[in-house]
Amino acid sequence: MTLSQRIPLRGLLTAVVALLLFAAVALVAAPPAGALPPGTPSKATAQSELNALTVRSEESMTGYSRDLFPHWIDQGSNCDTRETVLKRDADSVTVGSDCYPTSGSWYSYYDGATWTQASDLDIDHIVALAEAWRSGAQHWTTSQRQSFANDLSGPQLIAVTDNVNQSKGDQDPSTWQPPRSGARCAYSKWWIHTKYRWALHLQSSEKSALQTMLNTCSY
Repeated sequence: MTLSQRIPLRGLLTAVVALLLFAAVALVAAPPAGALPPGTPSKATAQSELNALTVRSEESMTGYSRDLFPHWIDQGSNCDTRETVLKRDADSVTVGSDCYPTSGSWYSYYDGATWTQASDLDIDHIVALAEAWRSGAQHWTTSQRQSFANDLSGPQLIAVTDNVNQSKGDQDPSTWQPPRSGARCAYSKWWIHTKYRWALHLQSSEKSALQTMLNTCSY
């Protein structure tokens, strides 16, 4: 083999090694599939839904109580909603006869932390119960509020680091967004889709923040 033949081969090997390293880094950085709630819309769908949402001032908190949103309810197989989400969002989970996880690994999408104890996680309502109340849920029946608080069919529930969820409280995206900037695209889609599915309204500052977050999405 001549020198001119060896040089391209060396370059090809370098490129292959670089691609393998890139793939390895991407694999390590990517959250497990179970870390994401179901029903994430595309950017185009979320944009259409955001445009369709009613913009108005928030309603009063008068009469609000978390007890008006009964949770966590039985989901069958001895599991309640919290335990169901913990199982769904875990990697390699095992559970006891009471359905509580005895082992597993959880990737917290909001901050990028990984936990191996279920007690380190909260189940976040993407649209908080108090925020839903201010956005129209106070006019629902208790049955409707229960369905909202235990919604497993859309992107409304996710397991995340407990103190990150507690820092969020009942704030909307105009005052709180996930600390990991890479999570904000999906978070805006989840928020928009939840409000759209449940016919909740939003305020102008909330819509502006959501639009800014959605603009960071590539698809």
